[in-house]
Amino acid sequence: MITVKIMNKGRQKLPEYATSQSAGMDLRANIGEPVTLRPMERRLIGTGLYIELPEGYEAQVRPRSGLALRHGITVLNSPGTVDSDYRGEIMVLLVNLSTEDFTINDGERIAQMVIARHEQAQLQPADSLDETGRGAGGYGHTGTK
Repeated sequence: MITVKIMNKGRQKLPEYATSQSAGMDLRANIGEPVTLRPMERRLIGTGLYIELPEGYEAQVRPRSGLALRHGITVLNSPGTVDSDYRGEIMVLLVNLSTEDFTINDGERIAQMVIARHEQAQLQPADSLDETGRGAGGYGHTGTK
């Protein structure tokens, strides 16, 4: 387990894990008045939260499965990445992919945040790459069965 400093400048409680094995913590909308997302509309929604991640970690902002299933609401740049050197407010870029308006209320759970370790890569220019069984097979190359 790692320690992450967090400042809460909003009115909502701090994010927490719902169960002992949850990967993500729910993020809540911190807004002054309800926001209605029309079909295909996108909007940045504030959380009032600011974090200080250790170097080598990121916070991934991901959709909540229930909002996606029941209302077509998802995180547009999923997963959104919060870098360890970012000190601004955590914002959630929501989009309404349904055919109906959806209203976001203050305090509503709008996304989840997963803290993940990452590495940086040193890119090495090359004229060729090792061959594999898959090769260049990409999207859908293994078929549907």
